[in-house]
Amino acid sequence: MRAIDLSNITWRKSTYSNSDGGNCIEVSDDLPALTPVRDSKNPHGPALTFEASTWSSFVNAVKDGQLPGA
Repeated sequence: MRAIDLSNITWRKSTYSNSDGGNCIEVSDDLPALTPVRDSKNPHGPALTFEASTWSSFVNAVKDGQLPGA
């Protein structure tokens, strides 16, 4: 697997993140086929990348309440 350069992408905070700075993730819409995700409290740390369709399915499942709470 080849490394993906994420140094020049634009990040946005997820609308599902809370407003007090905890439990926040950031995502980027800059890559058509991939959705990078990172911890907003550690912007220089690692990022996970998901196929855009997989990320979209996950977000829709969250919105629809299909995932049980922890």
